[in-house]
Amino acid sequence: MTPEERELLQRSVDLAEENNGMLRTIRRSMRIARIMSILYWVVIIGSAIGAYYFIQPYLEFMTGAYGDAKDSVGGGINSINELMEMLKNLGQ
Repeated sequence: MTPEERELLQRSVDLAEENNGMLRTIRRSMRIARIMSILYWVVIIGSAIGAYYFIQPYLEFMTGAYGDAKDSVGGGINSINELMEMLKNLGQ
C-alpha cells in the first residue's frame, strides 16, 4: 500500500468515525426529544383529568340545580296552563 493510499484510507476512517459520532448525537437527541414529548402529553392529559376530578362535584351540583330549576319552571308553566283552563271552564 502506497503512502497516498494509506493517507486516503486514514482520512476515510477519520470521516467515518466523525460521522458515527454525529449520528450517535443525533440519535440521542431524537430519543430525548421523544421522551420529552411523551412527558409533555402525559402532563397535559393528566392535568385535564385532574382538573375534571377536582371540578366534578361542582359540575354535578350545577347540573342538578339546572335540572331542578328546569323542573320548577316547567311545573310553573303547566300550573299556569291548568289555571287558564280552569278559568275558561268557569266562564262557560
